[in-house]
Amino acid sequence: MLMPGLRLMWTSYHRCSVCARIYISRKEEPISLEHLKRIGLILLGSSLTAVGLQFFLLPNHLIDGGVTGAAIVGAKLSGLPLGIFLVVLNLPFIFLGYKKFGRNFAVYSIIGIITLAALTFVHVPHGLTDVPILAAVFGGMVVGTGVGIVVRYGGIIDGADTVALLIDRVTVFSVGEAILFINGIIITVAGLVFGWDAAMYSLIAYFVAHKAIDVTVDGLDESRCMWVVSLQVRDLGKVINELIEEPVTYVKESNPDDREPHGVMLAVITRFEEQKIKAAIRKIDPRAYIVVTSAHEVIGKISEGSLYRDVPQVK
Repeated sequence: MLMPGLRLMWTSYHRCSVCARIYISRKEEPISLEHLKRIGLILLGSSLTAVGLQFFLLPNHLIDGGVTGAAIVGAKLSGLPLGIFLVVLNLPFIFLGYKKFGRNFAVYSIIGIITLAALTFVHVPHGLTDVPILAAVFGGMVVGTGVGIVVRYGGIIDGADTVALLIDRVTVFSVGEAILFINGIIITVAGLVFGWDAAMYSLIAYFVAHKAIDVTVDGLDESRCMWVVSLQVRDLGKVINELIEEPVTYVKESNPDDREPHGVMLAVITRFEEQKIKAAIRKIDPRAYIVVTSAHEVIGKISEGSLYRDVPQVK
């Protein structure tokens, strides 16, 4: 049995060693190259958004939709810097995003919003153009590209979509209807503050920015899934394989003896290939049933053996 003094020393040593191990285990890992890449691109996206606001929209009294538009109106009415409103109005959405999407989302969003707020804290008196339609089109394009880059790499710099999701959950309105409703209110208020001509040009800027966000997030490729139901899926598949890079996938073979004799196949195509593939299908089977849907993201290539490469063999 240990003496009381030795027992106390042993207990203290044991506790210290446990604390040391806990401290070492909790020591933060170095930031990976992927995180650095994302942070760099989010900084780029926020900077592009600031350029679109400072050199196109703000000098012509135009706004974008969402929280950014509300911040512009608030800054105009109060005389306070725009950056203050961008930070304050987005804080609740960062908290909601942290609860729903995790810490990385919140960190990336904070980096993007602070960068945008810092770059718009002082207004540029004169933009690159004084023509409202040019400012709306090019400003919306630049702002939408910047916002799209931030969204694509894991953050947000405008929390209006989060509000739309909440409205969708607690009301009968869809997300699209909620976003249209929110931006309709913001642009109406902008019309009262800046004038109705500015509000109508702001609508143009909003729609251009919305399209630019979609292109930036989803890419220009716009891959599509083509489902084909036919009694001649093998013949159709051979023809399609000659027209596209990726081979088709046969989901169900056609069999005249089955109760449901039709076969089903899937082809991942681009919008540029859609019409020629439809024409090729109609030449072989005019009665084929075709369904074309948008593919949000396509990862890997079957033609490179990605489905079977580096797969451990089961013994």
